[in-house]
Amino acid sequence: MSGSVLASDALNFDAIIDAFYQHGWVWLPNFLSPQLNAALLHEAQHEAQLTPAGIGRQSAHQVNQQIRRDATQWFDGQSAAQQQYLTLMAQLQLIFNRRCFLGLFDFECHFARYNKGDYYQKHVDAFSGRSNRVLTTVSYLNSVSAGGELALYDEHDRLIDKFLPTAGSLVLFESERFPHQVLPAIDTRYSIAGWFRKNASINGVLDPAS
Repeated sequence: MSGSVLASDALNFDAIIDAFYQHGWVWLPNFLSPQLNAALLHEAQHEAQLTPAGIGRQSAHQVNQQIRRDATQWFDGQSAAQQQYLTLMAQLQLIFNRRCFLGLFDFECHFARYNKGDYYQKHVDAFSGRSNRVLTTVSYLNSVSAGGELALYDEHDRLIDKFLPTAGSLVLFESERFPHQVLPAIDTRYSIAGWFRKNASINGVLDPAS
């Protein structure tokens, strides 16, 4: 797994940036502390109001279970666990801007639950010149024995790797560059999907809107 960073380097930002420079993606097996991971998992399982996820933004938003079947809830930053997670991602944003000059403007994320049989078909999170999403992140909150893998592909649609959900780990990759999919879940899978975004405001129309 050539884009991986060893567990001992999980929060070694130099190692993260080096791996990202080489491959455009990085896997961090112990990104979240056990305490924060447990708090986020508890919230996702028992407190979050998860609803069927859709595709598209604003007026184009629609639920299409032929494409994706997960349930989600966007972060509002109200809980202590969410605040800690967002602080951690803000640290990542700062280091990527300093070292890679990406112009990341903000970060948005949501809880995601995949029950048995749920999936998300192959897609990209940003289309060239048409989206403000720059980096995609997936934080896994629970470990599963099989199913629900994130399959990551290169620009030529060749499989790079499959990431089995493992509690505390994080996958980060360029949103425009890498098609990916979530394979059908066997065990229930909880994660946080997120995006670092650039400021794409034009002619007084805010993008991001908040």
